[in-house]
Amino acid sequence: MKKGGAALYHLEPETPQDLWEVEELFDTCFGAGRKGLSSYRLRLEGQMIASLSLVARVRGGALAGAIRYWPVLVGGRAALLLGPLAVHPTRQGEGLGGQLIAESLAQGRALGWERVLLMGDAPYYRRFGFRKLEGVRMPPPSNPERILGYALGGAGWHGVRGKVVAWQRGLAVPKG
Repeated sequence: MKKGGAALYHLEPETPQDLWEVEELFDTCFGAGRKGLSSYRLRLEGQMIASLSLVARVRGGALAGAIRYWPVLVGGRAALLLGPLAVHPTRQGEGLGGQLIAESLAQGRALGWERVLLMGDAPYYRRFGFRKLEGVRMPPPSNPERILGYALGGAGWHGVRGKVVAWQRGLAVPKG
């Protein structure tokens, strides 16, 4: 993103050194109760995909936003679970969330992933191409209206239905 000819944000993969800042950002944006959500429990069981999980920093190094991805299985088929996505309250409305989504989706496509899943606000994510998924079941409690998907390539979501489970730690992360 550019402002006055200079890059306003620098996107880079999240590193272990970013952990405390990113967790603080998520707590600021979503509160500590976020850890009780069904999608968060899936994340605790899996392993974050570091190459797709990005942080956005302003010049000078302050954290402005972050997006994470986790491998899951939907009816036995591999998918990326997007989230959380957060932009610091002082930076919201500048398009940074869209920039994080667009860059990370492009990277996921380049790595050969076929589908992305998230639990989120349909009016917000629809502008990026996400749509409500039918026949995909997140662990309870979850609202089926908030289960959204995005096809990155290949067969995408065609014929993919069933229960969402975490990809187990220690196993090679699948693609496709």
